[in-house]
Amino acid sequence: MSNLTDPDFDIDGDVYVFPRYLAGTTGIGDPALEPLMQLGWELTHDDLGNAYLNAPDHKVRLGFLPEGDDDGLWRINAYADRFGPPAWGVSFNDSCPTEVVTAFTTALAQAYQNGPEYYLARPDPTDRELTAFNAVAPLINRGWQIQHRRWGVLELQTPDGMAGLEYTTGRLDAERELTTLEARWYMWGGPENGYARWYATATTNTPTPLVKAITQSVSDPEPVPRWKDFLPRGLRDHAQLVPVTPPPPPVPTPLELRRTASRRRPALTTRSVPRWGTTTTPPAILPARPSRPRR
Repeated sequence: MSNLTDPDFDIDGDVYVFPRYLAGTTGIGDPALEPLMQLGWELTHDDLGNAYLNAPDHKVRLGFLPEGDDDGLWRINAYADRFGPPAWGVSFNDSCPTEVVTAFTTALAQAYQNGPEYYLARPDPTDRELTAFNAVAPLINRGWQIQHRRWGVLELQTPDGMAGLEYTTGRLDAERELTTLEARWYMWGGPENGYARWYATATTNTPTPLVKAITQSVSDPEPVPRWKDFLPRGLRDHAQLVPVTPPPPPVPTPLELRRTASRRRPALTTRSVPRWGTTTTPPAILPARPSRPRR
């Protein structure tokens, strides 16, 4: 059931934000960690406060890095060989909407349960672009527009120009994909200037269903709750905010009360109503009862 209509849902915020690509982060990592922790993944911490999750087979690793070297708050890598280089990598920066990261980790948890053929599934090498279209389709279906063609890049943006996706074709350097923003998939949202801008990246061999989980969440039309005072100014200026609790109706002023009273219909006039008199009325004549023989 939608959070907007469920009266028993404990809403973590005082406003709903739409579109969600302008909602920013909640600043809490637990919702995105929870789907994987429910599978029994091992949680560890370092001395700085960063958190790490390791799959039981050590072939998928997640880092939640609030004290990392850059703004890459989330880094998730998967390995065909636990001692080899990553097969794929996904990252989200520290301004990315929490719901987007949670959508990805939820899809990853399901893929991990299904087995390596799902969480290590590579796009079809014979037609990589056709496979990629499965992840792009949710954006097109929800009104994102293809931009002017750039050689080797498929680019889409929202009608308001506040979020976009870039899919790069051709060969890419695997190391740079993992360590820079020059990845196969690059998504962004928010105003161009300031700390409110977020990004997400996914490397070449990231399973398409996992990328699709991101694009579906980014374009989801459902508003998300936030605390208004926590939203950066750049997001408040561009997003639509609706109070979680509707304001009470305004108290009418004395002038409004007088105007309302003047428009009321006149009261009914007094009518003559029969009342009990003080004189005794003659008793009603009742029919005589038939006599019965005595015993």
